Amino acid sequence: MQTDISERQRSIIEFIREYGTVQVNDLSAHLQVTPQTIRRDLNQLYDMELLERTHSGAVIKDSDENIGYGTRQILMADEKTAIARQAAQIISDDASMFINLGTTTERVAEFLVDRKGILVVTNNINVASTLWPFRNIDVMIAGGRIRHADGGIIGTDTEEFVDKFEPDYAIIGCSAIDGSGEFFDYDLREVRVTQAIIRQARSVILVADSMKLARRAPVRVGTLTDVDIIVTDAGMSNEFVDVCRQNNVEVKIAKPSD
Repeated sequence: MQTDISERQRSIIEFIREYGTVQVNDLSAHLQVTPQTIRRDLNQLYDMELLERTHSGAVIKDSDENIGYGTRQILMADEKTAIARQAAQIISDDASMFINLGTTTERVAEFLVDRKGILVVTNNINVASTLWPFRNIDVMIAGGRIRHADGGIIGTDTEEFVDKFEPDYAIIGCSAIDGSGEFFDYDLREVRVTQAIIRQARSVILVADSMKLARRAPVRVGTLTDVDIIVTDAGMSNEFVDVCRQNNVEVKIAKPSD
């Protein structure tokens, strides 16, 4: 499996999102490459479960299930690393925070290991595994059911655990964002935990790469009115950045070279 999608493959996804079902020849003409090149790109996007096949082309894969954890780890890998690094820079020593589920939030944890006196409350077993060896960091992990797909801890016990804390920050991710600023996920149990995290935190940081605008998920988590800061990449549309600013959300653009 490839380690990320190319700029051309991102353009394919954006084109299909705009026009719906398209054919190979349409994409070939639009991107000025051969049909064989388009077919190779589509095959890779099918393998990553980002597209579904049609008779002679593709449509965006919209389902009630998230794409696989392994695919999410490598998708937009450079952008997620840059986003995580910049989000971690917001956190000072002696701060307290929630960190919820997601491959980007897990990377934020990797950039927190040199902080002193911080408290991390999480329902993400991967975040806890990253941070617990460091004596300068206190980690509290929620109880509840561990989701086999990605090590997420979810359920009513998890919600009740979250309600016991009022930390300085919440670092949250999501699976999809729409142009109006609503953000979404796939699992209602996960969403309820994230909503509890948002209620309890003093400041909410949403870490989300630009591909989230090209995806759909069925369960509404919240809106930009629930968010104080969004950390994203340079591929995020100017229109969405304007919507963020209209909702008094601070926008931080991270670049892979940062």
